[in-house]
Amino acid sequence: MADTEPPVTTRQAQRTVHPHLVSPRLRWQIFAVTWIAYAGFYFVRQAFSVAKLGILDDPVLSHTLSERVLGVIDAVYLAAYAVGQFVWGAWSDRFGPRVVVLTGMVGAIGAGLLMGASSALLVFGGAMIVQGLAQSAGWAPLCKNMGAFFPVAARGRVLGFWSTNYAFGGLAAPPFLGWLAYSVFDSWHAAFFCGAATLAAVLVLFVLFQRDAPAADGETARRAQATAERPRRGGLALYRKTLSDPAVRTLGAAYFLLKPARYAILLWGPVLVSQRLPQVDKVAATVIPVAFGAAGVIAPIAVGWVSDRLFQSRRVPACVLSLALLTVVLALFMPLTATDSVGVMVALLAVIGLAVYAADSMISCVAAVDFGSEEGAGTAAGLVNGCGSVGAILGGLLPGFLPGSALFLLFSVAAALAGAVMIPHWNRRPRTAATQ
Repeated sequence: MADTEPPVTTRQAQRTVHPHLVSPRLRWQIFAVTWIAYAGFYFVRQAFSVAKLGILDDPVLSHTLSERVLGVIDAVYLAAYAVGQFVWGAWSDRFGPRVVVLTGMVGAIGAGLLMGASSALLVFGGAMIVQGLAQSAGWAPLCKNMGAFFPVAARGRVLGFWSTNYAFGGLAAPPFLGWLAYSVFDSWHAAFFCGAATLAAVLVLFVLFQRDAPAADGETARRAQATAERPRRGGLALYRKTLSDPAVRTLGAAYFLLKPARYAILLWGPVLVSQRLPQVDKVAATVIPVAFGAAGVIAPIAVGWVSDRLFQSRRVPACVLSLALLTVVLALFMPLTATDSVGVMVALLAVIGLAVYAADSMISCVAAVDFGSEEGAGTAAGLVNGCGSVGAILGGLLPGFLPGSALFLLFSVAAALAGAVMIPHWNRRPRTAATQ
């Protein structure tokens, strides 16, 4: 691939304006519809974790769809998700976020309906591959969509609030789907059907209110064309440059180590609660993990404020402290939940959610804002998130194979290693803050 790409044509330049010139109403319309869009993906993504309770409780299916088999299916899904992370960002640059996100929504809805209609192992496996590829079409294109409407100076604060969408999705989807599946319809199949119906409603809103970029003409278009005509580094060259930064490699390693714990609770939360608290019913087992997601909604906003105010725009200290807290709580999870106390379980999941999502959101933002150049910020974020998605495969796979004591000890050690590899970057600041 060549080191430069051809300039954008006048026609292409006329399609967009600089984010500073976008009206506030349109900005917040895009904020709302993209936030809802990514949260909506979770109502199909989480259907499988809710359905696991009914599948494992079914004397016929439990032989063919055992915990280990379900863990392998999760791993297949997450492998497809990781592949998609490296692909969809580039496709959204070529075709626009709207086309890519809608394609992902349609694929996710179709795969969800297929899993709701069948309990055959091969159907589950194939549908989960489609689901993984479809789900990964959300994040990178929607981030690109937001970037077109908000200037760089505002993105830190805005994206801190916007990134609560994935925590909210993980918070709201399981109890909603669990209530419908087990209290209303009394069937695990309903979790998939209801999740698909929810995302279908979100798809309609996305079609009506989403725009890839604001339109422009006249002088605005000429300025946009002048910017677009500057030579740009080609994709492979940009990947090589980004990978040469040791900070990006460090963040990729840290995210790989962090993601298994988050995805284990996200995908296996109801099962883990049911195993540790056998006295609760299926609906309660899907509601209790809400504590994990609720703390995750607060965490990105809180950790961003702490890094700005207490650490003067140094992101790594807040991240390392979050990982230290996570290390301790994960190590204590099994002995503390042996009390059979619902209150203790809720408190532990809340603290784990706070620590996990604080570190998760901070690492993702650091990759783009602090350690990536303006030219390579998107590439850095894509690489780091791709590494995290590879680590997430273990989060879906390991709970089906390891006992709880070994599982949470392993996650605790991984969190400690993630914090350790980031410590050398403790005093690193964003480039803009360092020059002020």
